[in-house]
Amino acid sequence: MPKPKTRKKAVYTPPKTTQQVKMSPRWLAPVMVACWIIGILWISIYYVAPDAPLLGTLANWNLLIGFGFIIFGVILSTRWR
Repeated sequence: MPKPKTRKKAVYTPPKTTQQVKMSPRWLAPVMVACWIIGILWISIYYVAPDAPLLGTLANWNLLIGFGFIIFGVILSTRWR
């Protein structure tokens, strides 16, 4: 009768437990929140006073600038731990 084949190596190798907890930089959260606030304020001020000196010359580009700040804040929020 033939011998049954046995494995030479273990089926499961547990991961090493020396993993460090990742921390986000200290500047990340304030910059993230500031981008959200700047974006919301930029769009709000454009709707309230569309003829303001700086905002009036940009016309509808103000929406792109405001949403750009908001999206940048969201991208930074994916890095926050």
